[in-house]
Amino acid sequence: MGGERIVYTLAQVSEHNNSKDCWLIIDGKVYNVTKFLDDHPGGDDVLLSSTGKDATDDFEDVGHSQSARAMLNDLYVGDIDPATMPAKVQQTPPKQLQNNQNNTSSSFITKMLQFLVPLIVLGLAVGIRFFNNKST
Repeated sequence: MGGERIVYTLAQVSEHNNSKDCWLIIDGKVYNVTKFLDDHPGGDDVLLSSTGKDATDDFEDVGHSQSARAMLNDLYVGDIDPATMPAKVQQTPPKQLQNNQNNTSSSFITKMLQFLVPLIVLGLAVGIRFFNNKST
């Protein structure tokens, strides 16, 4: 079976996005999961919602077993053309590191105000009531 691997574009794979014809992209490979939709322990909605995009993170986040990973071999139909995939967005927020000191101090002030303002209002209410009762 040493045939040539089939390479699909994202647009081609995206056409297979319903319960009668469902393809997923995981780790740069394309899988036809249509026949597995009814048997998927997480339900078919999970698979259908992962069509038309790189589903690698969705697949990995669930923590699939080795047997689940082995099942993919039977569902393999080809590879994705990486040039047709959108660039992955980096998850590192560099600005947040610089502003972290500011965020911490402003969040501390906010928490203190949330604690102190009701106490001051309560103190004023009790004080006013106390003095009103004393004068009558």
